[in-house]
Amino acid sequence: MTSLCMYFQVHQPFRLRRFWPDDRPGFFRYFDERSNREIFERVARKCYIPANRTLLESIDEHKGEFKFSLSITGTLLEQCELWGGEVLESVRQLAETGAVEILEETFYHSLSSLFEDKTEFIEEVKEHREMVSDLLGVKPQIFRNTELLYNNSIAKIVSDLGYKAILTEGADHMLEGRSPNVLYKAKDSGLPILFRNYKLSDDIGYRFSARWWEGYPLTAEKWASWASGVKEDCINIFMDYETFGEHQWRETGIFDFVEKLPAEVLKNGLEFSTPVELTEKYLPVAEIDVGDFSTISWADMERDTSAWLGNDMQRRCFEEIRLLEPFVKKTEDPEILRIWKHLLTSDHYYYMCTKWLGDGDVHSYFSVHSTPFEAAVNFMAVLMDFKAQVFKKLSRMP
Repeated sequence: MTSLCMYFQVHQPFRLRRFWPDDRPGFFRYFDERSNREIFERVARKCYIPANRTLLESIDEHKGEFKFSLSITGTLLEQCELWGGEVLESVRQLAETGAVEILEETFYHSLSSLFEDKTEFIEEVKEHREMVSDLLGVKPQIFRNTELLYNNSIAKIVSDLGYKAILTEGADHMLEGRSPNVLYKAKDSGLPILFRNYKLSDDIGYRFSARWWEGYPLTAEKWASWASGVKEDCINIFMDYETFGEHQWRETGIFDFVEKLPAEVLKNGLEFSTPVELTEKYLPVAEIDVGDFSTISWADMERDTSAWLGNDMQRRCFEEIRLLEPFVKKTEDPEILRIWKHLLTSDHYYYMCTKWLGDGDVHSYFSVHSTPFEAAVNFMAVLMDFKAQVFKKLSRMP
């Protein structure tokens, strides 16, 4: 029987304020408390609270047959603690059902896995592990990197940290005609890899309300019948949780779709499995070799790192932040360290992307900047001020 593995990414960053130096100290010197709270509360109202409620009801209705997984960033959990106690409590309820597997990732949804030295990456994974344990009472066994960024060296670190598998994108240029609907193993580590079936995932995540699409309107019955045509081991459906109610508004019928989907999937002869269950049911069929210069992701048409490092603005900002690492850590100042880690969050670089058409629309979503050039200028203004704060701190140390 084919396993349907559904995974949802839950994330909001701390966005930068439109920076102008003033007397305010600490974290909110650089990050916009008002706009971040407003966006979080809007998404909580439209997505997190109703989606959590709908899925809890489906779990109860199907008595253990409906399962899925969530990956929740540390930045989102921080915002729950600040502004969203109801969201956090409903996530706890999901985790306590035993039908929802919580996955591991970097605390800050950062690009630290792209550093040559993986020390910061490992620190952020451990920080996320600790927070998930403290807030949700679980210890994740499966790893999902920021934006599904993946290569052999990332897989090796994840394997060395003790995780049972890693998720990534079923990119055509990497699979080279092979199917995403079976498990593979990573070169050098043998870590099992779960590849996203991007077509069936994007039918829901991107095309659900697209009236130009030949599949419109998409019903749970129609989608389940498409999925039942896959006669291999597993179908990995990975998407942003904000699909439900935020990217696809309630008026599109997305919650009705989610409510009806479990019954239709089961009726079509499929079973739901979590990622860790896939590693227990199936063996990898072949090895996959993805070198560091061929890193893949689930972003944009290219499915590579160009969403964050595709232009000179992005690369310059990222390099400046990377070079600050030893100086920031030498200060041993918790607030300085916290700010620097949040400046590694991938969204800041995503907002600087200069791709257009459909990819450009995605990059501007949730951005507080009117253009990618404004995003880059503002980031660099923050960075220059922050760098001055770091070296001022170092100059006062004995």
